[in-house]
Amino acid sequence: MSSGLIDAPTGPAKPGPRPRRRRWLWWVVAVVAAIVVAVAATVGGAYVKLAGNVKQIDVTKEDLGVRPVKVATKALNVLVVGSDQRGGKNAKYGKFPGERTDTIMLAHISPKRDNAMVVSFPRDSMVQLPQCQAKQGLPGQQAHLGMINESFNSGGIACTWKTVESLTGIHVDHFVKVDFTGFKGMVDAVGGVEVCVPEPIHDKKALLTLPAGRQTLRGEQALGYVRTRYSLGDGSDIGRIQRQQMFIASMVKKVMSGETLTDPARLFGFLDAATKSVTTDPGLTPLVMKDLATSAQGLAAGQIHFITTPWRYSVTYPGRVEWVEPQSRKLFQIVAQDRAVAGSGVKGGQSKMSRSKIQVEVRNGTGRSGLAALVAVRLEERGYHIAKVGDAPRKPYPKTTVASSPNGAPGAPTLTRDLLASTGRSVPRATTARLILTIGDDWKGLKPLRQDDTDSLKGFDATHDSCAGA
Repeated sequence: MSSGLIDAPTGPAKPGPRPRRRRWLWWVVAVVAAIVVAVAATVGGAYVKLAGNVKQIDVTKEDLGVRPVKVATKALNVLVVGSDQRGGKNAKYGKFPGERTDTIMLAHISPKRDNAMVVSFPRDSMVQLPQCQAKQGLPGQQAHLGMINESFNSGGIACTWKTVESLTGIHVDHFVKVDFTGFKGMVDAVGGVEVCVPEPIHDKKALLTLPAGRQTLRGEQALGYVRTRYSLGDGSDIGRIQRQQMFIASMVKKVMSGETLTDPARLFGFLDAATKSVTTDPGLTPLVMKDLATSAQGLAAGQIHFITTPWRYSVTYPGRVEWVEPQSRKLFQIVAQDRAVAGSGVKGGQSKMSRSKIQVEVRNGTGRSGLAALVAVRLEERGYHIAKVGDAPRKPYPKTTVASSPNGAPGAPTLTRDLLASTGRSVPRATTARLILTIGDDWKGLKPLRQDDTDSLKGFDATHDSCAGA
């Protein structure tokens, strides 16, 4: 199924300018490192060396103030942030003073340690920030409406911890702060990470050239892949985050596989690279690590779900995003209470695939300039992966269509149900799992989301094949 597209030069038009700072690899490093700190306790005598790699920062009761009550008492909630410093070896990525964070996540590990949920908070989220005291040379923070990552710039990890608790109502037990310098070493230590590239990449900004297809990426290539933005999909930062989450899932599978866990040299190399990039609170003691480590095999056999807080692009604050309610509140309640996401995904006797597993190519078959880009934004807000945006090979199209191959057919009903008008079209000879939405002159838009729509809460697990949907 060839695309026959004229690619949109800048991706979909977002409401307002998007900053071009390199917000790239924290998703990749941080979740794995949170698990790594736990697994480190299983390496016997090497544990002393690995533990010595980990730096610590104390977060006090005074820093956090009034805190949420711990509901699921035996569950573990770990705040994970990516720390971006551009001094020393990092200077080649672009210099700036101080330390920033562009990734903020919460890893929830179940009481039985048999499954985990990783919730990500988009760094451009406009939220109500709490007051934080000045600390360690940082100015502190006054309560105000601002971007969620401002808390780290103003009050460091303690203020970020307080912000996440105040916004979600979830009691956070520990934090893990990760610097990206160990990323390439982590990837190389496990022998590379497999991804599936849907089309060739030639990205000068990310210094990356890759052919299409399934392949194993090592250090520099992996770094470029998680950085690339404008040369894939719709060119948005959210689209890049989606790819990075898939990369994490593939990396977690590799780390937790017997291929790594049963190879002492490989395991130690990975842990050594990871722990050198990690800072934690003193409460994340060897005993806590050991508790997590003893259940590592169970966690590998279970599912690690990656979920992004439901969001939409802000009209009030161009270039920023806002959280969607009541879906965000429901997600936080699920985590706090250690509940499974409600809903089986089956309605009316027909299976419904999660939007997060569906890749869509959007084509404009009308004379309305920019319509494909606008539709791509709205679909992206609902959790779809936008693979490509552009024009249809011929115009006009009288009818809006959703074309799918046999491989992509399972996702077609989900997309069709989100559209006010469309018809299905099968392409028997095609093999791609990507859906092609061609917007016709009858386009009426997307159906409004129901208040009880929890599909946006359904992420993918660590057994997810990164080639699915390519």
